[in-house]
Amino acid sequence: MYLELDGQGPLYDQLTRALKGSILDGRIAAGTQLPPTRELAEELELSRTTVLAAYEQLRAEGFIDGRVGSGSYVSDLQARPSTHHSDTTIAPPSRYAQRAREVRDWDIPRIHRGVRYNLQYCNPLINPALNNAWGRELARAAAYTRLNVSDVAGSHALRKQTCEYLARRRGVQAQPDDVLIVSGTQQAIDLAARVLLNEGDRVVLEEPHYFSAHQALVAHGAELAAVHTDGEGLICDELPPQSPRLIYVTPSHHFPTGAVLSLPRRLELLRYAEQHQCWILEDDYDGEFRYDAHPLAALRALDDGDRVIYVGTFSKVMFGGLRLAYMVLPAALRMDFLNAKYLSDIACPVIEQAALAHFMEDGGFERHLRLARKELKARREALVAGLKEHARDRVEIGDTPAGMHLVVWLRGYDAERCHALTTYAHEHGLGLYPIAPLYLYPPKRQGLLLGYCGLSVAELREAMSLFGHCLDHFEGV
Repeated sequence: MYLELDGQGPLYDQLTRALKGSILDGRIAAGTQLPPTRELAEELELSRTTVLAAYEQLRAEGFIDGRVGSGSYVSDLQARPSTHHSDTTIAPPSRYAQRAREVRDWDIPRIHRGVRYNLQYCNPLINPALNNAWGRELARAAAYTRLNVSDVAGSHALRKQTCEYLARRRGVQAQPDDVLIVSGTQQAIDLAARVLLNEGDRVVLEEPHYFSAHQALVAHGAELAAVHTDGEGLICDELPPQSPRLIYVTPSHHFPTGAVLSLPRRLELLRYAEQHQCWILEDDYDGEFRYDAHPLAALRALDDGDRVIYVGTFSKVMFGGLRLAYMVLPAALRMDFLNAKYLSDIACPVIEQAALAHFMEDGGFERHLRLARKELKARREALVAGLKEHARDRVEIGDTPAGMHLVVWLRGYDAERCHALTTYAHEHGLGLYPIAPLYLYPPKRQGLLLGYCGLSVAELREAMSLFGHCLDHFEGV
């Protein structure tokens, strides 16, 4: 027990005051058993007589109660308010901290808790079979992995497997030295901001866009230039004439609309980056999941000028708690990113990296991908069929055959009516998520993002029936 004696008067008085202060401040909570007198005397290097006298005084004043055969306990008193307030600081926080506080207060999509049918997006598929397989991999890795901190770039085995996977699935040719293992896509975006941006630097962002990327870039002081998207992805003709420092894109499956950046626009974007000497951050967050054909090659696969920083994630493919992702870095930036990663958290966990590397080498990763792709395709088809049956022509379905969510545009809805619809749906057990918060500027039309990873095929059918009833309620309103 930490007690500080003030040096004023007899020792038993000093100990009494110290104990009173701790009780009144709440540092010693009501009901707490005080140490035995002999034990506290040894700890504070006082005589037991001094401690006994202090306890007797506290008992006489009602601060503690003595229980025969049990000891002394703090009485149930009203602790006085602490003099330390969380909203007061000696000096104001950094500009980064102030901006981070502001962006975390933004109006981001409300997460619906406790609803029967939650159509939340951005969550990966839950595969019960993966739990058992991953448990075996972790046990094996724990037994055979050296537990010292790994290379800041990540384990060589995992970087090697990542390169082989990217060449096979995404058309990206890379060597292990080009790869940096990071703690999720969000850290990749944060590192890119740290390495590339000064306050006031311009960053091009798709409109609409991934809101967490928006938050991270603004927190670092970036000035955002929103460039619209259409059915072919980013509209390159709208890229600013003034050279930006960075362009953030999701070309293989635009978040959130699902549009795929067409080949002519990919080439145009790469030419723009070369001419303006800027960098492209390619977020390939779910490029593994296409249901009509083989996965498209990544933008990085076309990059002859080495201007693209490629980001992929294992968290979306496996499960959200696996905080592992990877970056393929341009040669000119490799050491800068390694330095930033080292200063951020030195390295990612070694056991998880070893387990994942073996899971990939042993074929388990590809087996999981095949099963996940098959299941997600079935769920997407059930969702689309349910929309066509129950929502009918009241919505327009943005049915890009890829990813883990789709967008439906609401016909005849303004922002107020869309909010009323999502509120009404929540009250009746259906979690709906508007697309408007993913825009830098208010959108011209209202839509919803419907994620289908968290519900079975049968549940999705029931959810769409309930969605139809919610739309019925707003007919003519």
